Amino acid sequence: MADLLTALRKTQVWKSIFRHGPPNTTRNRTLVVLSNFFLHLHPVKVRKSGIRLSYTWCMGGLTFFLFLVETITGLLLMFYYRPTAEYAFQDIMALREHVALGLMREMHRWGAHAMVITVWLHMYRVFLTGSYKPPREFNWNVGVILLVLTLLLSFTGYLLPWDQLAIWAVTVGTNMARATPLLGHEGPGAAFLTLGGVNLIHAGDDVRFALLSGRFVGEATLLRFYVLHCVGFPLVAATLMAIHFWRVRKDGGISGPL
Repeated sequence: MADLLTALRKTQVWKSIFRHGPPNTTRNRTLVVLSNFFLHLHPVKVRKSGIRLSYTWCMGGLTFFLFLVETITGLLLMFYYRPTAEYAFQDIMALREHVALGLMREMHRWGAHAMVITVWLHMYRVFLTGSYKPPREFNWNVGVILLVLTLLLSFTGYLLPWDQLAIWAVTVGTNMARATPLLGHEGPGAAFLTLGGVNLIHAGDDVRFALLSGRFVGEATLLRFYVLHCVGFPLVAATLMAIHFWRVRKDGGISGPL
């Protein structure tokens, strides 16, 4: 078997896939990281003190792991869930009681709660250790945007069961959007956005109207939140995560203890 593996490594097919030898030397270990599509996002070398569990709390890694769990379980749930007012609640009940004993839906639900917690703890750890300071201020702002996206993912998923709790929670949440500066018709600055004496921002075209796809929560709102939850926000979050990991590398790896 060892001879067969050695002969396989000498073939052109193997060399065309793997551009380096086995990671048995310092140089080859470096090449493994640099030539791998996923691993190259991380630095080749990091401070040993900077990756201690007592220092990092592993919150960043746990958050990314939970994002993968949410992505996989969410894709599986899409096979069973129909985003219509007629079937949404029925499908949620079926997911709880029949589909894979309800485990898949509960993994997605509790994984979302856990992800919100780990993101907050990760930001808290970064703040306590001063890892937001120069030259890492750009990555800190990327992290803040990812925190907001995590909360938006949780919020958009809250409507999908289409029960009374979800509908009224989203009604209250989107009513708050009316006070968004410049974008909400009751928000600061909206009264100054005029053209020919006519307000450009009013109840029929502000950010609340865009979220609800109307003036009130309805079936169009369910579909809009479903698309945002399953496609829009996850794609933006995945892109920013890649940038976040890349910037950790470009900023010299995880910042060491103060």
